[in-house]
Amino acid sequence: VLQSSSSLKASYEDWLLTYGLTISPFHMRWQTALFNRQFYSWGRWKPKFLYLWFSVGMVFGIIAMFGSVILLGKTLMQTLTQMLTEAPRAQNDRMLQVVVRVLSSALCENCDIRQLLNGVPGVNLPVSQLTYFFSAILISGVIHEVGHGVAAIREQVRFNGFGIFIFIVYPGAFVDLFTTHLQLISPVQQLRIFCAGVWHNFVLGVASFIVLFLLPAILFPFYYTGVGALVTEVAEDSPANGPRGLFVGDLVTNLQDCPVYNVEDWNSCLGDISEKSQVGYCVSAATLQQLSFPTRVYRRLDGTVECCSNNSLTDICFSYSNKLDSHLHACLPARKVIEASRVCRTNMDCQKDFVPGFCVTPSLENQTRLIRVKHPPHIDMLYVGHPMHLQYTVSLSSFVPRQNFLSIDLPVVIETFCKYLISLSGALAVINAVPCFALDGQWILNSFLEATLSSFIVEKQNRELVGFLILLAGSALLAANVALGLWMVTAR
Repeated sequence: VLQSSSSLKASYEDWLLTYGLTISPFHMRWQTALFNRQFYSWGRWKPKFLYLWFSVGMVFGIIAMFGSVILLGKTLMQTLTQMLTEAPRAQNDRMLQVVVRVLSSALCENCDIRQLLNGVPGVNLPVSQLTYFFSAILISGVIHEVGHGVAAIREQVRFNGFGIFIFIVYPGAFVDLFTTHLQLISPVQQLRIFCAGVWHNFVLGVASFIVLFLLPAILFPFYYTGVGALVTEVAEDSPANGPRGLFVGDLVTNLQDCPVYNVEDWNSCLGDISEKSQVGYCVSAATLQQLSFPTRVYRRLDGTVECCSNNSLTDICFSYSNKLDSHLHACLPARKVIEASRVCRTNMDCQKDFVPGFCVTPSLENQTRLIRVKHPPHIDMLYVGHPMHLQYTVSLSSFVPRQNFLSIDLPVVIETFCKYLISLSGALAVINAVPCFALDGQWILNSFLEATLSSFIVEKQNRELVGFLILLAGSALLAANVALGLWMVTAR
């Protein structure tokens, strides 16, 4: 039995070795030489151009190394200040901060360094976006390692192979270079190789930004923009879901008196509505007298006034003032009051053609708003609730198909994926440049010190000591940012 088990184990290990697979707890890795010819083809293509390309990347990498320290130091000070003052920050800012910090754990696997992404997916982004998240991580990692590989071949360093891996659920990529060759070339040549990954991530982020910026022009033959926000999805539990709500394909043109020409306008209008007090609606004195009826007024727990039956689905309590009393209330049918009415803040806004009128304002609970959503040719949707609930449960696009057979989701997919590439590739570029143990920044720093301090600090051991102290400080700075960032989300 023991011999059989040993034989089976040996056969299994031989099979893994044959196909370049390595499997261990939480980690699976695949390495191959299938792409070596392609890498060598790229590395030998237009040597002068590649020399200039990676020289620019070297300068960028060195600047990014110093810039990343300044950025992390500034972020750490802001976080500590926030903790000491207990000043609440917007949830979206905290979530973005932690996503960047979780991504910051991504390590390069160049020169026997393993890539690791420390964090839990789904904490800071919806499940529906995980495909974008992991795809952007994988592409950013591949482009990063392609930069290292091509630069290494350009500098005459032997290229052994390329591979991908999965750590827990996070995908990544790596290149296998001949370490002895790396040690024999000059520090400046090493810098071109070590900075290439950061440089390629930066270029990928810039390219994605350009595509995102030019997307309306790129898709112009098939989609037009600037006419409203097209509804692409309405969540089942959304307050906007219903017979008089929003439907896929509806084009939203106004929120209250705020015009909507694209998704940015939609978000901006909802933000303004959420921050400002509830607007009122102009109602003539005759209409107010005709629609109102005697009601019992009582105060809610938060101090606001209610004057309608709790079971009413059509009536809303409105408050208004006249010359004698500034605290009048009336229970009115919401749609009859709001439709064909203009918004107002005071009674003076409603004086027209010498016809007396009042500015009636919905008396709602704190943070709750009554919002009129225009989506012609359909009847206006009247939404009562928190504006952010409407924002989170309705998905929209700025792109309207010119033909019915065109997908309304395609522009959203391209747009969202470009945003993820910008964020994740940019984060990997910044964080990998940090002078920290096991990151690209470690090797960038070591080569930089060898290239600049060899004439000032003759002893190699002294230069290594300087590098070690800087790496220790950089690692502590990065670790502090990650720890405090996670604490801001999980503990508060």
